[in-house]
Amino acid sequence: MSELLTSATSAGPPSAQRPPVEPAPAVHEGTGRRVRRAARSLARSPGLVLSVLLLAVVLVSAVFPTLFTSQDPLSGVPRDRLRGPSAAHLFGTDQLGRDLFSRVVHGSALSLQATALAVAVGLVVGSLLGLLAGYLGGRVDDVLMRLADVLLAIPNLLLSLAVVTALGFGTVKVAIAVGVASVASFARVMRSEVLRVRGAVYVEAARSSGSRWFSVLARHVLPNASGPVLVYAAVDFGAVVLQVSALSFLGYGAVPPAPEWGALVSGGRDYLATAWWLTTLPGLTIAATVLATNRISRALDGEGGQTR
Repeated sequence: MSELLTSATSAGPPSAQRPPVEPAPAVHEGTGRRVRRAARSLARSPGLVLSVLLLAVVLVSAVFPTLFTSQDPLSGVPRDRLRGPSAAHLFGTDQLGRDLFSRVVHGSALSLQATALAVAVGLVVGSLLGLLAGYLGGRVDDVLMRLADVLLAIPNLLLSLAVVTALGFGTVKVAIAVGVASVASFARVMRSEVLRVRGAVYVEAARSSGSRWFSVLARHVLPNASGPVLVYAAVDFGAVVLQVSALSFLGYGAVPPAPEWGALVSGGRDYLATAWWLTTLPGLTIAATVLATNRISRALDGEGGQTR
């Protein structure tokens, strides 16, 4: 007993004891460890890193095309017509002596704007229909989903052609047509998520508290059901780029001489034997953009940890 008292007395009052303080280098070691872990994760997915860089270059070229080229995409030099790729003209020149690389760079704005508009139309309209169908149910669900089934039974490109024929030619009308063709897919995804969220405890509690149905939709159902729909929008982005380019290739897009990607591929069809670069290089640009977008969308969809 006396030994215990002696040890307690020597230890001093509790206020005299200071809590242990972790050394500062441990924080730096933890931060460095996280950085190294992120670097290793990116090193295991070089395809993802390359896709992000490529898509970033395309987006920057769409916003600031003069960073990549100073040549006019609409005016050409007749004596330089049908020149092959060189240091002066990276992608060669077309039949009017216009620099093809400049036309591809400036055309990225038209193609990506049409793609973004098409995805926005499909996302907004399809999400609204799926939200109402999944939450209200009954006859509303039956009518909207049967309409979605009819749209899904028609191939997207064929449906886009039908809509753009009714609307007329132009980049905006092509974007609307492609967006309308994707409404049914967005509606299906949103409906399935709303059916999952509708029976949650917090939604039932909001109903029991007397909240109006549209308030429950806006504050509880929509925020918790929108995640997979946004991921699907990223997944659908690459397919929309291809559809917009296909309609532009068929002549439904911007009026020449606007340098839309699909129109550039179409404009070089008559010179395949003598000027292969007119179709090949714009086509490779479209393919690379679609592949990069699909790789990033797979990472957002949960496959980012797989090694490519």
